[in-house]
Amino acid sequence: MSQTKHPIKIAPSILTADFGNLAAAIRAAEEGGADYFHLDVMDGRFVPNITFGAKVVETVRGVTNLPLDVHLMIEEPERYLADFVQAGANLISVHVETCVHLHRAIQRITELGCRASVAINPATPIEMAREILPFVDMILVMSVNPGFGSQRFIETSTSKLRRMKKLIDELNPLCDLEVDGGIDVNNIDDVVRSGANVIVCGSAVYNTRNAPQANLAALRKAASSAQWQEI
Repeated sequence: MSQTKHPIKIAPSILTADFGNLAAAIRAAEEGGADYFHLDVMDGRFVPNITFGAKVVETVRGVTNLPLDVHLMIEEPERYLADFVQAGANLISVHVETCVHLHRAIQRITELGCRASVAINPATPIEMAREILPFVDMILVMSVNPGFGSQRFIETSTSKLRRMKKLIDELNPLCDLEVDGGIDVNNIDDVVRSGANVIVCGSAVYNTRNAPQANLAALRKAASSAQWQEI
């Protein structure tokens, strides 16, 4: 079994940032060593919340040169792929639960010159991603039920990450494994040991306790000694 080593990347989610000072929030995280920015697009149908659309992605693109990781928590995402690529997305995640023709959606993302990812909800089995795995650049495992920020990490997600990591090593060793939901300095080492290498952090980066720069430094330190080990 392949054991491709991926660098650990931290992707602050702007969902919990101060939208009244969004440019400053983005610059602060960039100064703190963020690798990506994670943008959660919600439609109020697939998830019980509404956030923003392509215009905000375009605004963020105008503030940073870092990769934009756009997570489409929406019904019929294939209708909007070109809009988000044009707005500046570098990577787009669509949910296996929302795409009847998932392979077609992934193919379209790639044709548009964007990296493609598939996301799965906490109750969705990893096997739902098996057939699409050879065609994607990343798999996103949700460790909370999508729709709101600042939720508590679902503890069984580490087991799910391990199983997904083994499937990735079997079918597409170059694929990144992203995890999103409830991750902070207390559990980031666990998710890294479980195989995740792209870590989305929202309220652990943007909060009233410390500046984003300090929070990112603490997250990086907590993750630095952890390493994926198959058990």
